[in-house]
Amino acid sequence: MNELLDDYRNRLSQWLAELNFTRQHKRALLILIIPIIAVSSFVVLRSNTQPTPISEPIGIPAQVLIPEVMVDVAGGVKTPGVYSLSADSRVSDAITAAGGASAGTDLSNLNLARIIKDGEQIYVEPAGTTSKSIVGKVASKKIGPININRATKSEFDSLPGIGPVLAQRIFTYRRLHGPFTTLEDLQKVSGIGSSKFAALKSKIQI
Repeated sequence: MNELLDDYRNRLSQWLAELNFTRQHKRALLILIIPIIAVSSFVVLRSNTQPTPISEPIGIPAQVLIPEVMVDVAGGVKTPGVYSLSADSRVSDAITAAGGASAGTDLSNLNLARIIKDGEQIYVEPAGTTSKSIVGKVASKKIGPININRATKSEFDSLPGIGPVLAQRIFTYRRLHGPFTTLEDLQKVSGIGSSKFAALKSKIQI
């Protein structure tokens, strides 16, 4: 900075020498100009030496972890088993994870768009299992409690006090809301009160 000021002084002295000023005029002019030059030089030097601010890198948000659920896919699929899927998966995703449905399997009794639940079992009715064959088995021999998460409409209809209309309600409720978690959940179906449930309880299971 001193060198810069000296340079300015020398140039100013040369310029003043060329002008027709008295010695007093030149001295007064120097007194006025030198502080201006000094301040200007300081500002210029500071701006040149001031480090350029480095913008902070934009932070990349941490990856959002999607929770997973475990489901058991059984019945008419190519690879039955327990699978881990994201919590927003649908029944169709679970069947796909199990290799897809076996050839000839009818999926119309499943709500493929339903979001799956942790710990549930998705049972795909195997091909060839018809209502007629199930009714024949029921008529030919006495069977134990039916699984309310696998039973067909015909099996529900075979229960005491459950006719075709109520069997359809149970079947529709399970299709929309997913598997029953307890036997008592059956009472959430319209038409099944406490007394009817008490008569059914020994004939059903999860």
